[in-house]
Amino acid sequence: MSTHVTPPGAPNTPGLDTGRLRTGLAAEAHRIVYDQYLPEEPGPGRDGLGEELRLISEVDRAHLVMLSERDIVAAPRAAALLTAIDGLRRADFAPVRDRPMPRGVYLAYESWLVEQLGEETGGVLHTGRSRNDLNATTARLRGRGHYAPLLEAVEGLAEVLLDRAREYRAVTMPAYTHGQPAVPITYGHYLAGLGHAVVRSLSGLLAAGEELDVNPLGAGAVGGTSVAIDTRRTSGLLGFAGPARNSVDAVASRDFGLRLLSAAAVLGVALARAARDFSSWTSEEVALIRLGDDLVGSSSMMPQKRNPFLLEHIQGRATASLGAFTAAASAMITAPYSNAIAVGGEGLRHVWPGLRATTDAVTLLRLVVAGAVPDADRMTARAVDGFTSATYLAEQLVASGMPFRSAHHLVGRTVLSALETSDSLAKRS
Repeated sequence: MSTHVTPPGAPNTPGLDTGRLRTGLAAEAHRIVYDQYLPEEPGPGRDGLGEELRLISEVDRAHLVMLSERDIVAAPRAAALLTAIDGLRRADFAPVRDRPMPRGVYLAYESWLVEQLGEETGGVLHTGRSRNDLNATTARLRGRGHYAPLLEAVEGLAEVLLDRAREYRAVTMPAYTHGQPAVPITYGHYLAGLGHAVVRSLSGLLAAGEELDVNPLGAGAVGGTSVAIDTRRTSGLLGFAGPARNSVDAVASRDFGLRLLSAAAVLGVALARAARDFSSWTSEEVALIRLGDDLVGSSSMMPQKRNPFLLEHIQGRATASLGAFTAAASAMITAPYSNAIAVGGEGLRHVWPGLRATTDAVTLLRLVVAGAVPDADRMTARAVDGFTSATYLAEQLVASGMPFRSAHHLVGRTVLSALETSDSLAKRS
Protein backbone atom coordinates (compact mmCIF):
# COMPACT_ATOMS: atom_id res chain seq x y z
CA MET A 1 0.00 0.00 0.00
CA SER A 2 1.43 3.39 -0.99
CA THR A 3 0.34 6.70 0.43
CA HIS A 4 3.60 8.49 -0.39
CA VAL A 5 3.44 12.16 -1.24
CA THR A 6 6.43 13.78 -2.90
CA PRO A 7 7.95 16.34 -0.48
CA PRO A 8 7.66 20.05 -1.33
CA GLY A 9 10.39 21.13 -3.69
CA ALA A 10 11.06 17.63 -5.00
CA PRO A 11 11.03 17.27 -8.76
CA ASN A 12 7.85 16.05 -10.37
CA THR A 13 7.81 12.47 -11.57
CA PRO A 14 8.32 12.45 -15.37
CA GLY A 15 4.99 12.26 -17.15
CA LEU A 16 3.03 12.99 -13.99
CA ASP A 17 3.21 16.79 -13.97
CA THR A 18 -0.38 17.81 -13.26
CA GLY A 19 0.29 21.29 -11.94
CA ARG A 20 -0.86 21.33 -8.35
CA LEU A 21 -0.22 17.63 -7.66
CA ARG A 22 3.31 16.37 -7.10
CA THR A 23 2.83 12.65 -7.56
CA GLY A 24 0.76 10.12 -9.45
CA LEU A 25 -2.08 8.00 -8.10
CA ALA A 26 -1.25 5.23 -5.62
CA ALA A 27 -0.47 2.01 -7.48
CA GLU A 28 -3.31 -0.03 -5.99
CA ALA A 29 -5.82 2.70 -6.71
CA HIS A 30 -4.49 3.10 -10.26
CA ARG A 31 -4.93 -0.61 -10.92
CA ILE A 32 -8.53 -0.54 -9.73
CA VAL A 33 -9.58 2.68 -11.42
CA TYR A 34 -7.70 2.58 -14.72
CA ASP A 35 -6.78 -1.02 -15.51
CA GLN A 36 -10.30 -1.50 -16.89
CA TYR A 37 -9.00 0.27 -19.98
CA LEU A 38 -5.98 -2.03 -20.40
CA PRO A 39 -5.77 -5.56 -21.84
CA GLU A 40 -6.76 -7.98 -19.11
CA GLU A 41 -4.23 -10.31 -17.55
CA PRO A 42 -5.04 -13.86 -16.49
CA GLY A 43 -6.77 -14.12 -13.13
CA PRO A 44 -10.03 -15.22 -11.52
CA GLY A 45 -12.83 -14.39 -13.90
CA ARG A 46 -10.55 -12.60 -16.40
CA ASP A 47 -10.26 -15.42 -18.95
CA GLY A 48 -13.52 -17.30 -18.70
CA LEU A 49 -12.66 -20.29 -20.91
CA GLY A 50 -9.15 -20.75 -19.58
CA GLU A 51 -10.32 -20.44 -16.01
CA GLU A 52 -13.10 -22.98 -16.49
CA LEU A 53 -10.72 -25.47 -18.12
CA ARG A 54 -8.20 -25.00 -15.33
CA LEU A 55 -10.85 -25.70 -12.69
CA ILE A 56 -12.18 -28.72 -14.60
CA SER A 57 -8.66 -30.12 -14.80
CA GLU A 58 -8.16 -29.64 -11.06
CA VAL A 59 -11.28 -31.68 -10.37
CA ASP A 60 -10.20 -34.28 -12.95
CA ARG A 61 -6.84 -34.82 -11.28
CA ALA A 62 -8.44 -35.40 -7.89
CA HIS A 63 -11.10 -37.64 -9.44
CA LEU A 64 -8.51 -39.74 -11.29
CA VAL A 65 -6.36 -40.22 -8.20
CA MET A 66 -9.40 -41.44 -6.30
CA LEU A 67 -10.54 -43.75 -9.14
CA SER A 68 -7.08 -45.26 -9.32
CA GLU A 69 -6.81 -45.73 -5.54
CA ARG A 70 -10.20 -47.46 -5.55
CA ASP A 71 -9.12 -49.74 -8.44
CA ILE A 72 -11.98 -48.40 -10.53
CA VAL A 73 -9.52 -47.20 -13.18
CA ALA A 74 -6.25 -49.00 -13.81
CA ALA A 75 -3.21 -47.05 -12.63
CA PRO A 76 -1.52 -46.90 -16.10
CA ARG A 77 -4.65 -45.38 -17.65
CA ALA A 78 -4.98 -42.87 -14.83
CA ALA A 79 -1.31 -41.98 -15.16
CA ALA A 80 -1.66 -41.43 -18.93
CA LEU A 81 -4.65 -39.18 -18.39
CA LEU A 82 -2.91 -37.21 -15.65
CA THR A 83 0.11 -36.69 -17.90
CA ALA A 84 -2.06 -35.48 -20.77
CA ILE A 85 -4.02 -33.15 -18.47
CA ASP A 86 -0.83 -31.68 -17.05
CA GLY A 87 0.38 -31.08 -20.61
CA LEU A 88 -2.81 -29.21 -21.41
CA ARG A 89 -2.40 -27.06 -18.32
CA ARG A 90 1.18 -26.17 -19.27
CA ALA A 91 -0.04 -25.20 -22.75
CA ASP A 92 -2.83 -23.09 -21.26
CA PHE A 93 -5.28 -25.46 -22.98
CA ALA A 94 -4.35 -24.17 -26.43
CA PRO A 95 -5.28 -27.48 -28.18
CA VAL A 96 -8.80 -27.23 -26.73
CA ARG A 97 -9.54 -23.54 -27.03
CA ASP A 98 -10.23 -23.53 -30.76
CA ARG A 99 -12.21 -26.76 -30.89
CA PRO A 100 -15.95 -26.65 -31.71
CA MET A 101 -17.98 -26.77 -28.49
CA PRO A 102 -21.54 -27.57 -29.55
CA ARG A 103 -22.12 -29.57 -26.37
CA GLY A 104 -20.11 -27.42 -23.98
CA VAL A 105 -16.58 -26.89 -22.71
CA TYR A 106 -16.14 -30.14 -20.83
CA LEU A 107 -17.12 -32.48 -23.67
CA ALA A 108 -14.81 -30.62 -26.08
CA TYR A 109 -12.01 -31.06 -23.56
CA GLU A 110 -12.83 -34.72 -22.98
CA SER A 111 -13.07 -35.44 -26.71
CA TRP A 112 -9.53 -34.12 -27.20
CA LEU A 113 -8.26 -36.50 -24.50
CA VAL A 114 -10.11 -39.38 -26.18
CA GLU A 115 -8.57 -38.50 -29.53
CA GLN A 116 -5.09 -38.40 -28.02
CA LEU A 117 -5.30 -41.45 -25.76
CA GLY A 118 -8.05 -43.56 -27.29
CA GLU A 119 -11.45 -44.30 -25.84
CA GLU A 120 -10.17 -47.10 -23.63
CA THR A 121 -8.16 -44.53 -21.69
CA GLY A 122 -9.68 -41.12 -22.42
CA GLY A 123 -13.18 -42.49 -22.05
CA VAL A 124 -12.78 -43.48 -18.38
CA LEU A 125 -12.31 -39.94 -17.11
CA HIS A 126 -15.99 -39.30 -16.51
CA THR A 127 -16.61 -42.53 -14.59
CA GLY A 128 -19.01 -42.03 -11.68
CA ARG A 129 -19.57 -38.39 -12.53
CA SER A 130 -21.85 -36.01 -14.42
CA ARG A 131 -21.33 -32.54 -15.78
CA ASN A 132 -23.89 -31.49 -13.19
CA ASP A 133 -21.81 -32.33 -10.12
CA LEU A 134 -18.64 -31.33 -11.98
CA ASN A 135 -20.04 -27.86 -12.70
CA ALA A 136 -21.29 -27.49 -9.14
CA THR A 137 -17.78 -28.33 -7.92
CA THR A 138 -15.95 -25.96 -10.28
CA ALA A 139 -18.38 -23.20 -9.27
CA ARG A 140 -17.27 -23.52 -5.66
CA LEU A 141 -13.61 -23.61 -6.68
CA ARG A 142 -14.16 -20.48 -8.76
CA GLY A 143 -15.91 -18.88 -5.83
CA ARG A 144 -12.82 -19.36 -3.69
CA GLY A 145 -10.82 -17.29 -6.17
CA HIS A 146 -13.06 -14.29 -5.53
CA TYR A 147 -13.88 -14.97 -1.89
CA ALA A 148 -10.31 -15.12 -0.57
CA PRO A 149 -9.26 -11.69 -1.96
CA LEU A 150 -12.44 -10.14 -0.58
CA LEU A 151 -11.79 -11.52 2.91
CA GLU A 152 -8.18 -10.35 2.74
CA ALA A 153 -9.27 -6.87 1.67
CA VAL A 154 -11.85 -6.60 4.46
CA GLU A 155 -9.32 -7.74 7.06
CA GLY A 156 -6.89 -5.12 5.72
CA LEU A 157 -9.50 -2.38 6.00
CA ALA A 158 -10.37 -3.42 9.56
CA GLU A 159 -6.68 -3.32 10.54
CA VAL A 160 -6.17 0.16 9.08
CA LEU A 161 -9.33 1.45 10.78
CA LEU A 162 -8.12 0.11 14.13
CA ASP A 163 -4.63 1.51 13.62
CA ARG A 164 -5.86 4.99 12.69
CA ALA A 165 -8.48 4.91 15.46
CA ARG A 166 -5.66 4.48 17.96
CA GLU A 167 -3.53 7.15 16.31
CA TYR A 168 -6.32 9.74 16.30
CA ARG A 169 -8.10 8.76 19.51
CA ALA A 170 -7.47 12.23 21.00
CA VAL A 171 -8.38 14.36 17.95
CA THR A 172 -11.66 16.02 18.91
CA MET A 173 -14.28 16.53 16.21
CA PRO A 174 -18.02 17.01 16.03
CA ALA A 175 -20.23 14.02 15.45
CA TYR A 176 -22.86 15.00 12.90
CA THR A 177 -26.58 14.26 12.81
CA HIS A 178 -28.72 15.55 9.96
CA GLY A 179 -25.56 17.18 8.60
CA GLN A 180 -25.17 19.44 11.65
CA PRO A 181 -22.64 19.39 14.52
CA ALA A 182 -24.18 17.31 17.31
CA VAL A 183 -21.88 16.22 20.13
CA PRO A 184 -18.10 16.07 20.54
CA ILE A 185 -16.38 12.79 19.74
CA THR A 186 -12.92 12.02 18.42
CA TYR A 187 -11.91 11.14 14.89
CA GLY A 188 -10.57 7.90 16.31
CA HIS A 189 -13.97 7.13 17.81
CA TYR A 190 -15.60 7.60 14.40
CA LEU A 191 -13.08 5.26 12.75
CA ALA A 192 -13.59 2.66 15.48
CA GLY A 193 -17.34 2.88 14.90
CA LEU A 194 -16.88 2.25 11.22
CA GLY A 195 -14.56 -0.61 12.16
CA HIS A 196 -17.38 -2.28 14.09
CA ALA A 197 -19.52 -2.33 10.94
CA VAL A 198 -16.64 -3.73 8.89
CA VAL A 199 -15.92 -6.51 11.41
CA ARG A 200 -19.61 -7.45 11.53
CA SER A 201 -19.59 -7.67 7.75
CA LEU A 202 -16.50 -9.85 7.92
CA SER A 203 -18.41 -12.22 10.20
CA GLY A 204 -21.28 -12.22 7.70
CA LEU A 205 -18.93 -13.04 4.84
CA LEU A 206 -17.33 -15.87 6.81
CA ALA A 207 -20.76 -17.38 7.50
CA ALA A 208 -21.81 -16.91 3.86
CA GLY A 209 -18.70 -18.71 2.65
CA GLU A 210 -19.28 -21.92 4.60
CA GLU A 211 -20.97 -23.58 1.63
CA LEU A 212 -17.81 -23.10 -0.42
CA ASP A 213 -16.32 -25.79 1.81
CA VAL A 214 -18.86 -28.44 0.73
CA ASN A 215 -17.93 -30.80 -2.11
CA PRO A 216 -20.78 -31.59 -4.58
CA LEU A 217 -18.69 -34.18 -6.44
CA GLY A 218 -20.40 -37.57 -6.23
CA ALA A 219 -23.93 -36.22 -6.66
CA GLY A 220 -23.89 -37.26 -10.32
CA ALA A 221 -26.64 -35.85 -12.50
CA VAL A 222 -28.95 -35.50 -9.51
CA GLY A 223 -29.27 -38.91 -7.81
CA GLY A 224 -25.69 -39.95 -7.08
CA THR A 225 -23.88 -42.87 -8.72
CA SER A 226 -23.67 -46.64 -8.29
CA VAL A 227 -19.89 -46.54 -8.86
CA ALA A 228 -18.07 -47.06 -5.57
CA ILE A 229 -16.34 -43.69 -5.51
CA ASP A 230 -14.85 -42.13 -2.38
CA THR A 231 -16.20 -38.60 -2.01
CA ARG A 232 -14.26 -38.00 1.18
CA ARG A 233 -11.03 -38.64 -0.70
CA THR A 234 -11.85 -36.19 -3.49
CA SER A 235 -12.98 -33.69 -0.87
CA GLY A 236 -9.61 -33.89 0.81
CA LEU A 237 -7.69 -33.65 -2.46
CA LEU A 238 -9.63 -30.54 -3.51
CA GLY A 239 -9.48 -28.86 -0.11
CA PHE A 240 -13.14 -29.25 0.86
CA ALA A 241 -14.19 -30.02 4.42
CA GLY A 242 -16.40 -32.87 3.24
CA PRO A 243 -18.93 -34.06 0.67
CA ALA A 244 -22.47 -32.77 0.26
CA ARG A 245 -25.08 -34.71 2.24
CA ASN A 246 -27.81 -34.66 -0.41
CA SER A 247 -27.33 -35.18 -4.14
CA VAL A 248 -30.35 -33.10 -5.19
CA ASP A 249 -29.22 -30.14 -3.12
CA ALA A 250 -25.63 -30.55 -4.32
CA VAL A 251 -26.48 -29.94 -7.99
CA ALA A 252 -29.55 -27.73 -7.55
CA SER A 253 -28.19 -25.11 -5.19
CA ARG A 254 -25.88 -22.20 -5.79
CA ASP A 255 -26.98 -20.53 -2.57
CA PHE A 256 -23.41 -19.64 -1.74
CA GLY A 257 -23.44 -17.08 -4.56
CA LEU A 258 -26.54 -15.36 -3.24
CA ARG A 259 -25.31 -15.47 0.35
CA LEU A 260 -21.94 -13.99 -0.59
CA LEU A 261 -23.57 -11.20 -2.57
CA SER A 262 -25.98 -10.52 0.27
CA ALA A 263 -23.15 -10.21 2.79
CA ALA A 264 -21.15 -8.10 0.34
CA ALA A 265 -24.15 -5.81 -0.17
CA VAL A 266 -24.46 -5.21 3.57
CA LEU A 267 -20.78 -4.34 3.69
CA GLY A 268 -21.19 -2.14 0.62
CA VAL A 269 -23.79 0.01 2.34
CA ALA A 270 -21.30 0.82 5.13
CA LEU A 271 -18.57 1.54 2.57
CA ALA A 272 -20.78 3.92 0.61
CA ARG A 273 -21.88 5.77 3.75
CA ALA A 274 -18.27 6.18 4.88
CA ALA A 275 -17.33 7.48 1.44
CA ARG A 276 -20.09 10.08 1.74
CA ASP A 277 -18.65 11.28 5.06
CA PHE A 278 -15.14 11.54 3.67
CA SER A 279 -16.45 13.32 0.59
CA SER A 280 -17.99 15.98 2.81
CA TRP A 281 -15.02 16.27 5.16
CA THR A 282 -12.47 16.65 2.34
CA SER A 283 -14.36 19.48 0.64
CA GLU A 284 -12.68 22.89 0.68
CA GLU A 285 -15.63 24.35 2.59
CA VAL A 286 -15.45 21.80 5.41
CA ALA A 287 -11.76 20.85 5.17
CA LEU A 288 -11.62 18.57 8.19
CA ILE A 289 -9.48 16.03 6.35
CA ARG A 290 -6.81 16.23 3.69
CA LEU A 291 -5.83 13.41 1.36
CA GLY A 292 -2.33 13.01 -0.05
CA ASP A 293 -1.60 13.83 -3.67
CA ASP A 294 -1.53 10.13 -4.53
CA LEU A 295 -5.17 9.76 -3.46
CA VAL A 296 -6.66 12.63 -5.44
CA GLY A 297 -6.90 13.65 -9.08
CA SER A 298 -6.44 16.88 -10.96
CA SER A 299 -8.78 18.60 -13.36
CA SER A 300 -8.16 18.56 -17.10
CA MET A 301 -9.15 22.24 -17.24
CA MET A 302 -9.04 23.79 -13.76
CA PRO A 303 -5.46 23.89 -12.42
CA GLN A 304 -6.40 24.53 -8.78
CA LYS A 305 -8.47 21.38 -8.31
CA ARG A 306 -7.67 18.45 -6.00
CA ASN A 307 -10.51 16.02 -6.66
CA PRO A 308 -11.02 13.17 -4.11
CA PHE A 309 -12.49 11.11 -6.94
CA LEU A 310 -11.64 7.73 -5.39
CA LEU A 311 -14.55 8.32 -3.03
CA GLU A 312 -16.90 8.36 -6.01
CA HIS A 313 -15.46 5.07 -7.22
CA ILE A 314 -16.07 3.62 -3.75
CA GLN A 315 -19.69 4.73 -3.84
CA GLY A 316 -20.14 3.38 -7.35
CA ARG A 317 -18.64 -0.04 -6.70
CA ALA A 318 -19.69 -0.58 -3.09
CA THR A 319 -23.25 -1.52 -3.99
CA ALA A 320 -22.57 -3.37 -7.24
CA SER A 321 -23.10 -6.54 -5.20
CA LEU A 322 -26.66 -5.43 -4.47
CA GLY A 323 -27.43 -5.17 -8.18
CA ALA A 324 -25.68 -8.48 -8.78
CA PHE A 325 -27.78 -10.12 -6.07
CA THR A 326 -30.98 -8.88 -7.70
CA ALA A 327 -29.86 -10.11 -11.12
CA ALA A 328 -28.68 -13.49 -9.82
CA ALA A 329 -31.80 -14.12 -7.75
CA SER A 330 -34.00 -13.09 -10.66
CA ALA A 331 -32.25 -15.58 -12.92
CA MET A 332 -32.61 -18.42 -10.40
CA ILE A 333 -36.08 -17.82 -9.08
CA THR A 334 -38.11 -19.59 -11.79
CA ALA A 335 -35.84 -22.64 -12.08
CA PRO A 336 -36.88 -26.04 -10.64
CA TYR A 337 -34.95 -27.34 -7.65
CA SER A 338 -32.65 -29.52 -9.73
CA ASN A 339 -29.67 -28.89 -11.96
CA ALA A 340 -30.54 -25.83 -14.05
CA ILE A 341 -28.60 -23.60 -16.43
CA ALA A 342 -30.59 -20.62 -15.12
CA VAL A 343 -29.01 -21.24 -11.70
CA GLY A 344 -25.52 -22.58 -12.37
CA GLY A 345 -24.90 -20.48 -15.48
CA GLU A 346 -27.09 -17.42 -15.79
CA GLY A 347 -27.42 -16.85 -12.06
CA LEU A 348 -23.79 -17.31 -11.10
CA ARG A 349 -22.39 -15.14 -13.87
CA HIS A 350 -23.52 -12.08 -11.92
CA VAL A 351 -21.77 -13.18 -8.74
CA TRP A 352 -18.13 -12.83 -9.74
CA PRO A 353 -18.18 -9.19 -10.94
CA GLY A 354 -20.28 -8.24 -7.91
CA LEU A 355 -17.68 -9.67 -5.52
CA ARG A 356 -14.79 -8.11 -7.47
CA ALA A 357 -16.42 -4.68 -7.31
CA THR A 358 -16.88 -5.00 -3.56
CA THR A 359 -13.23 -6.01 -3.16
CA ASP A 360 -12.19 -2.94 -5.15
CA ALA A 361 -14.36 -0.65 -3.02
CA VAL A 362 -12.90 -2.10 0.20
CA THR A 363 -9.35 -1.64 -1.09
CA LEU A 364 -9.98 1.96 -2.12
CA LEU A 365 -11.50 2.85 1.25
CA ARG A 366 -8.49 1.29 2.99
CA LEU A 367 -6.19 3.53 0.97
CA VAL A 368 -8.29 6.59 1.77
CA VAL A 369 -8.46 5.88 5.51
CA ALA A 370 -4.73 5.15 5.64
CA GLY A 371 -3.85 8.33 3.75
CA ALA A 372 -6.38 10.71 5.33
CA VAL A 373 -4.81 13.29 7.65
CA PRO A 374 -7.22 15.13 9.95
CA ASP A 375 -6.83 18.86 10.59
CA ALA A 376 -6.96 18.58 14.37
CA ASP A 377 -7.21 22.32 15.02
CA ARG A 378 -10.05 22.79 12.55
CA MET A 379 -11.89 19.73 13.87
CA THR A 380 -11.69 21.08 17.41
CA ALA A 381 -12.77 24.54 16.26
CA ARG A 382 -15.79 23.10 14.50
CA ALA A 383 -16.71 21.18 17.65
CA VAL A 384 -16.50 24.44 19.62
CA ASP A 385 -18.23 26.64 17.05
CA GLY A 386 -21.00 24.09 16.72
CA PHE A 387 -21.76 24.25 20.47
CA THR A 388 -21.36 20.46 20.62
CA SER A 389 -20.94 20.57 24.42
CA ALA A 390 -24.50 21.88 24.84
CA THR A 391 -25.94 18.46 25.58
CA TYR A 392 -23.29 17.87 28.24
CA LEU A 393 -24.20 21.22 29.84
CA ALA A 394 -27.89 20.27 29.90
CA GLU A 395 -27.03 16.94 31.51
CA GLN A 396 -24.97 18.70 34.19
CA LEU A 397 -28.00 20.84 35.01
CA VAL A 398 -30.04 17.65 35.29
CA ALA A 399 -27.44 16.29 37.71
CA SER A 400 -27.99 19.36 39.87
CA GLY A 401 -31.75 18.67 40.02
CA MET A 402 -33.27 20.48 37.04
CA PRO A 403 -35.80 18.53 34.89
CA PHE A 404 -34.23 17.60 31.58
CA ARG A 405 -36.72 19.45 29.40
CA SER A 406 -36.22 22.62 31.41
CA ALA A 407 -32.45 22.22 31.11
CA HIS A 408 -32.82 21.52 27.39
CA HIS A 409 -34.80 24.74 26.85
CA LEU A 410 -32.47 26.83 29.01
CA VAL A 411 -29.34 25.70 27.19
CA GLY A 412 -31.05 26.17 23.83
CA ARG A 413 -31.90 29.79 24.71
CA THR A 414 -28.33 30.33 25.91
CA VAL A 415 -26.95 29.09 22.59
CA LEU A 416 -29.35 31.32 20.69
CA SER A 417 -28.31 34.32 22.77
CA ALA A 418 -24.64 33.57 22.12
CA LEU A 419 -25.25 33.38 18.37
CA GLU A 420 -27.21 36.64 18.36
CA THR A 421 -24.47 38.41 20.31
CA SER A 422 -21.84 37.07 17.92
CA ASP A 423 -23.84 38.30 14.90
CA SER A 424 -24.26 41.71 16.46
CA LEU A 425 -20.55 42.07 17.15
CA ALA A 426 -19.73 40.94 13.62
CA LYS A 427 -22.00 43.58 12.12
CA ARG A 428 -20.45 46.36 14.24
CA SER A 429 -16.97 45.44 13.14
